[in-house]
Amino acid sequence: MAKEIKNTEDPKTGFAFVFSKTNYIIMIVGIVLLALGYILLSGGGSDDPNVFNPEMFNTRRLYVAPILIILGLVTEIGAIMYKPKND
Repeated sequence: MAKEIKNTEDPKTGFAFVFSKTNYIIMIVGIVLLALGYILLSGGGSDDPNVFNPEMFNTRRLYVAPILIILGLVTEIGAIMYKPKND
């Protein structure tokens, strides 16, 4: 038999959220990871275009920031796909 899905629609307004509270919390974590990754990725340029700045090729920008961005994207996908158990 198919399980019945609870109707979480508000009877007064007729509005129903698509995701549960857990989904939104996971989405916020993903957004924080993405923002942190982009913040770590920024900077490292030179004010003078004729001067080379090797800071743009440090570990933070080459490894840590892209890993955080990928983790943020995976977390966002997981938040969308996550379905809480109905007891």
